[in-house]
Amino acid sequence: MTDDLLARHRAVMPTWMSLLYDEPLEIVHAQDRRVTDSTGRTYLDFFAGVLTNAMGYDIAEVSDAVRKQLDTGVLHTSTLYLIRSQVELAEKIAKLSGIPDAKVFFTNSGSEANDTALMLATQHRRSNQVLAMRNSYHGRSFGTVAITGNRGWSASALSPVKVNYVHGGYRYRSPFRDLSDSAYIDACVADLVDVLEIATAGDVACLIAEPIQGVGGFSLPPDGLFKAMKEVLDSYGILFISDEVQTGWGRTGSHFWGIQAHDVVPDLMTFAKGLGNGLAVGGVVGRGDVVDVFNAQSFSTFGGNPVSMAGASSVLDYIRDHDLQANCLARGTQLLSGLRAAAASNEFVGDVRGKGLMIGVELVEPGTLTPSVRAAKQMLEETRRRGLLVGKGGLHNNVLRLGPPMTLTEAEAQEGLDILVDALAATKAALS
Repeated sequence: MTDDLLARHRAVMPTWMSLLYDEPLEIVHAQDRRVTDSTGRTYLDFFAGVLTNAMGYDIAEVSDAVRKQLDTGVLHTSTLYLIRSQVELAEKIAKLSGIPDAKVFFTNSGSEANDTALMLATQHRRSNQVLAMRNSYHGRSFGTVAITGNRGWSASALSPVKVNYVHGGYRYRSPFRDLSDSAYIDACVADLVDVLEIATAGDVACLIAEPIQGVGGFSLPPDGLFKAMKEVLDSYGILFISDEVQTGWGRTGSHFWGIQAHDVVPDLMTFAKGLGNGLAVGGVVGRGDVVDVFNAQSFSTFGGNPVSMAGASSVLDYIRDHDLQANCLARGTQLLSGLRAAAASNEFVGDVRGKGLMIGVELVEPGTLTPSVRAAKQMLEETRRRGLLVGKGGLHNNVLRLGPPMTLTEAEAQEGLDILVDALAATKAALS
């Protein structure tokens, strides 16, 4: 990126729009799992547009599907008209969801999907009380900022809903961190019951949770937590919403949806990001009686538009035809084992966690649990210098986020791992 473009960006864009790196880059070309910046430098991409470019770049099947729709001249009609590709994709997602009698509503983003799910749940329960997880993130809209359990991303204290936060999603800094898996689950469920009995009026609309917290640093609870929580929710008639914006489509490797690791079927699921592979698409899939709750008329101008639907349907077919869920499991295992081995000799690494191709590396000051923001910043620059792009997140902005395209090859995984291990050693040397 030239200084001129950066200056122009700062002149007309909000100050709160984040840019990575000391010298932000402009991506001008991409192919497979690599991107090229405006200086001609090429990088292996381990962040994939915040997990959105799930297939990688310039995938012929996706491009062909989009081009075929463009050739019809119909880029948009709105949902006031029948859209064949929208119905066909909804049928696929409803079946894949595992939710009985499921219905689907398409949006333009994950924020809008979560906002819609909140509106459905609160209307269905006739309550504005919502439960969310500590360290969570669900989007940038007014309603989703209101349920964000992460101060670094909570842009407003104003809220259209009354929110209470419960324990469970972020184990590394939890007061229950030293408990066994079963004891941890018991403690978090007891906290949920306590919050319901003490901090709410009882008629709570829903609990919304990410199976793996994305912006929160790819943190995750033991498998089974949300099944235990849903048993409590069901006893109160409270709905459960699984935010699958980052965990959907097989990325976690072990399951197609992140929540399936907990052996539970939610009432509503939200999705976005990887389904479009760069196209703007999101949505809600849920119980028909909940999705149908509105009495007023409504529609979506851009949600479910023919171009996005054509592209998204081809993405879903590509995931299935190439068994990318299995690839996520294999490549994730490769990366996790290599990173954990490197962490054993690097005291700046506090935790290596994740599933499939959702991996978090939490950096701390040596010998402590104190978040090391300086180490995360150094790692971002060291990896870029070596030709690798990674993300950063966590409550304290001290967690490296690795979410490569789901098509990552074994050789590319090893290349990225070698760079990460070398960058960790360089960071240790620079900061010790």
